[in-house]
Amino acid sequence: MSKELYIPSGYKSALTLRETQHAIKYIKDLFQQNLSFALTLDRVTAPLIVRKGSGINDDLNGTERKVDFSFKEIDGEAEVVQSLAKWKRMALYKYGYNVGEGIYTDMNAIRRDDDADNIHSVFVDQWDWEKVISRDERNEEFLKETVKAIVKAIAYTKRKVNLRYPCLTKKICETPYFITTEELLEMYPDKTPKEREKLIAKEHKTVFVMHIGDILSNGEKHDGRAPDYDDWALNGDLIFWNEVLEDAFEVSSMGIRVDEKSLVSQLEKCDASDRMKYDYHKMIADGTLPLTIGGGIGQSRLCMLLLEKAHIGEVQVSVWPKAMEEECRKNGVNLL
Repeated sequence: MSKELYIPSGYKSALTLRETQHAIKYIKDLFQQNLSFALTLDRVTAPLIVRKGSGINDDLNGTERKVDFSFKEIDGEAEVVQSLAKWKRMALYKYGYNVGEGIYTDMNAIRRDDDADNIHSVFVDQWDWEKVISRDERNEEFLKETVKAIVKAIAYTKRKVNLRYPCLTKKICETPYFITTEELLEMYPDKTPKEREKLIAKEHKTVFVMHIGDILSNGEKHDGRAPDYDDWALNGDLIFWNEVLEDAFEVSSMGIRVDEKSLVSQLEKCDASDRMKYDYHKMIADGTLPLTIGGGIGQSRLCMLLLEKAHIGEVQVSVWPKAMEEECRKNGVNLL
């Protein structure tokens, strides 16, 4: 197994397999409606594959291997997307969206190098969203207000789910606590980034950890972030305290996107200036692409949290290590 499987003592799903499937649909239908209303987003279709070498696929931390293949009758090769961070910004330009308007989509991806454990799967499903903003909105306060709107939509969905399924009793804290990665390091200098997140999430329940991607004062990064979509000074991860797993639980990664200055600066820091050859990067540098804010909200992660599940495989169908499947079966964790 990629990581040690954690099974909470005495764990038993509150819902049957059939009830779980019904509840998953209910959450997805309700939440995306709330998200669309809160952020003024239109639903659009999105790609599962993009051309290899197009520069559109997400590089994540820059080390993950993409799933690629050749075609029968089409020249070149394709890659299965890892996320749609870059594609969405191009789409806003192509479709003619204006300031204050945005899009969201169902994003399905394969991340072959992801861990397989309680909260990670090689299959990734999330609501990817992106919105056009003005130059004046490229600031921390606008980012925080957007985070608050998303948390409010999640908390509302949880209340509705609990009403429909009274056996579910846990709640979502509606007031996010904002903290930067440097502030978190100052609080817990002897802890790892994940340990810091666990401690702050346990205390504040709903936390938005800001400034992810750049080097901290200890010479290390809190976490990796690609240099060409989020502005590292205006981004963050939305984390909840998961009472079932007794751990920090990331549901969303988001941020205000790079402009012409932060793009060049961050590429230089990562020794990746060669990416400026791609159309996407050139269109940011010359101001063709709009300024945007965007992110991804994990669908299975959200369902897992709201349905009080112990394993992400209880809310999505994927492939797991045989040893993990057997351990889950022995302990009453019903993988779909």
